[in-house]
Amino acid sequence: MSHGHWTDVARAVGLLAPDGAVSSTIFAEMSALATRTGAVNLGQGFPDVDGPAHLKAAAIAAIERGDNQYPPGPGIPALLDAVATHQRRCYGLEVDPATEVLVTAGATEALAATILALAGPGDEVVTLEPFYDSYTAAIALSGATHRTIPLRPTPEGFRLDASDVEAAFSPRTRLVLVNSPHNPTGTVLTADELGLIARAAIAHDAVVVTDEVYEHLVYDGARHVPMATLPGMAERTVTISSAGKTFSFTGWKVGWLHGPAELVTAVRTVKQFLTYVASGPFQHAVAVGLADEEGRTGEYVTGLARSLQQRRDLLCGALTEAGFAPVVPRGTYFVVADGAGLGYEDAVDLCRDLPERAGVVAIPVTAFCTPGGEVARQLRSYVRFTYVKQEATLEQAARGLARLGG
Repeated sequence: MSHGHWTDVARAVGLLAPDGAVSSTIFAEMSALATRTGAVNLGQGFPDVDGPAHLKAAAIAAIERGDNQYPPGPGIPALLDAVATHQRRCYGLEVDPATEVLVTAGATEALAATILALAGPGDEVVTLEPFYDSYTAAIALSGATHRTIPLRPTPEGFRLDASDVEAAFSPRTRLVLVNSPHNPTGTVLTADELGLIARAAIAHDAVVVTDEVYEHLVYDGARHVPMATLPGMAERTVTISSAGKTFSFTGWKVGWLHGPAELVTAVRTVKQFLTYVASGPFQHAVAVGLADEEGRTGEYVTGLARSLQQRRDLLCGALTEAGFAPVVPRGTYFVVADGAGLGYEDAVDLCRDLPERAGVVAIPVTAFCTPGGEVARQLRSYVRFTYVKQEATLEQAARGLARLGG
């Protein structure tokens, strides 16, 4: 098979063997296991119920109204305005919808387009580790070098260390990709932790790219702090979010980014040659949702966060009783738990056994780490579960997990 950037991607995400063979992802393997065994799939992070009915009705109305052709390249004006209004209302950020906002095919495209636009060979891109797997793939496509800041498990959850932040930066650092609330650990970075990254970015004249798709799904009184609200950061931050997690419509693929006009122009220049545009009718529905955050939509999002906290507690309790050591998350859809207490040094082996032993599918945390790296070694026995499933589904999983502790 001919060489190309695809091999860089496969190597970066640990799918390329020394002999050149390409393996399937652990996500595909675990999903196939769930199908084959009938196990409860707590590996994939998507809701098993739809979001608000009035947003579905808005999407249907847009289709019936004829909004089915290409939307404007930057996004429909109503959604651009709604994003700007959301950022002002929630965080006090002043954003020009005409020049500083761009609608994308989900946050994944926003991240890829931003990395491809702003980094290249000779540059370094810093992320937290563990990291969402698309980050390292996009970095590999750009030709830049991936460096990481470990999130280390502590009695207070996964936390950043100042010395690790300093060590990750160099004169070649071009971008810093920050994900909070964080997938897979569920960490919500504090203002002090974000400040460590902000000061390093300013010192090295780096652009910060933030993945804030779980911004409204936080628990236990945790507060999401956007990086762009920190002193000196608005002018060097590209903020990314989406409707998929907030409104429980992950298949609509409506994301957005905002930042200084010159950075948004650079990203738009690349983005228009990826999807060009996407999700036309759904953009109209999402605009309705963002503009209604003090009405029915806002009530839905508040209720979703409250429900997810209860479902988190249900799953964490079941994991503890089964012999796992969960790190209780303060945001997102996910909880990670150490499976070493079950006699497994390698979570890959544990995840392959869980469908038969407990009727549950999960993902090893090493799938979100640099293959063979320090963080992968440290988190080798950790497993990620999702709790964004109906309570009855989680109760079924809890009954299965109870067999492990029996």
